[in-house]
Amino acid sequence: MDAFRVLVLWQKDGSFIKESGLSPFAMELALGVCRRHLYLQYFLKTLVKKMPSLEVATVLEMGIFQMFFMEIPDHAAVSTSVELAKAANLQEGSARLVNAVLHAARKSGLPALPPQKVRRVSIENSVPEWLVRRWFDIYGGTRAEALAKATLERPVEWIRVNLQKTSAPVLAQKLGLTGASILYDRYIQVPADAKLKTILESEAFAKGEFSMQNPSAYEVVKLLDLKPGLKVWDACAAPGGKAALMAEMDSSLEILASDVSESRVLKMRDVVDRLDLTNVRVECRDVLALDPSTSLRSAQDDTRSSKFDRILLDVPCSNMGVIARRPESVYRMTPESIKELAELQYKILQAASARLAPGGILVYATCSPDPEETTKIVNKFVKENPEFEKGESVFPGTEDLRFDGFFAQALRRK
Repeated sequence: MDAFRVLVLWQKDGSFIKESGLSPFAMELALGVCRRHLYLQYFLKTLVKKMPSLEVATVLEMGIFQMFFMEIPDHAAVSTSVELAKAANLQEGSARLVNAVLHAARKSGLPALPPQKVRRVSIENSVPEWLVRRWFDIYGGTRAEALAKATLERPVEWIRVNLQKTSAPVLAQKLGLTGASILYDRYIQVPADAKLKTILESEAFAKGEFSMQNPSAYEVVKLLDLKPGLKVWDACAAPGGKAALMAEMDSSLEILASDVSESRVLKMRDVVDRLDLTNVRVECRDVLALDPSTSLRSAQDDTRSSKFDRILLDVPCSNMGVIARRPESVYRMTPESIKELAELQYKILQAASARLAPGGILVYATCSPDPEETTKIVNKFVKENPEFEKGESVFPGTEDLRFDGFFAQALRRK
């Protein structure tokens, strides 16, 4: 019932599934249905003459997903779906319809896919057709199809070890993850069969010995070329993972982590407190509302300079590089929304760059590989701001699918 409720809310108002507090099984079911939503709808349309209500269709999608994409016996998937239709107090006859449609699905098997390639890739991988066509135009057919397939993969989970408190081998042994892959001496890959809930409820987590973070964050942060004692501004910091990573890497850094959302700032403060990071100050700031001529200092710290040696700008984006992790995002995107985001991203970059000291480095990052949000923004910025020059760039996730799909570009002020 919980998975059904969350899926209905997602479809009605765009609620994020991962923030719903579902049990592990219910979360797997809800995220799975979301990831394959277009395919499940396509399948359902082959079984009914008229599409049922959103609520009934959701029950049917859950049933079909359990039958064909989870290791659940068909009879169990059918019976639980029928009981769900009854318990949800749907319109009269819904339980009989669910029973009949799911039996028909079991008899017919998976439907044939459309012959036209873009349409086929779209349905098979539940990526909207306009986006598949966009990927075909940008990357070519082979790469576009690989991107679409990757959206269905269950993302790899990683633990970031707080090296100020412990080491990766010691923590891995403490959490029962001996033999797990370790990367950069600070990231532990969580095995697929590990119980993530148990890990997050461990004493080690409560004591701030680790956080959950994909190693792509480390690839982005490395571009800042951090040195001891530098003043760093993480200007779009929520949920705070990269600011915490920088603080753990070097306790002499003076880090300001800010975000425009007050509720997300409160969560960042919780992260900083749990990890015992004394060199991070968290503030609620709107980058676009700041006057470049004024200081970012707080009332409690009137000595802070208005210029920073390093600025990290992980801007709001389409989440196109992390669809597997945030499957809801693919249904929110439109060509218009990507264009609007690009305009916002450029404004944020322009505003934040005014705070960078001469010789300093700003890293512009997005969890999207789309040129509209990445290279076009950077190229325009450098052209209109000749005092900046491009440095190194990274695209973690392009080859190694254990990494989230990020883009990051270092920009140095001359």
